[in-house]
Amino acid sequence: MTKRVRRTFTEEFKKQIVQLHLSGKPRKDIIREYELTPSSLDKWISQSKTSGSFKEKDNLSPEQKELLELRKRNKLLEMENDILKQAALILGRK
Repeated sequence: MTKRVRRTFTEEFKKQIVQLHLSGKPRKDIIREYELTPSSLDKWISQSKTSGSFKEKDNLSPEQKELLELRKRNKLLEMENDILKQAALILGRK
């Protein structure tokens, strides 16, 4: 079994494929004709329905967006804390 090379698709191509599906062309025919994986087609259709965008960051749930923001904030606070610890050590020596 040979390993498939990962392909990338433009946003315009994805929109055209989704439009084919919405216009009534059978899913199986689209997958066979364009040599797509079923999961890719399903993902594109889902993304198109939810946000109209195929970018991952645009398709995050509110909870996922909040989690990313909280992780960024936590990292920033940890860095600030490390800086303050170093400053306290330096000032404590004098």
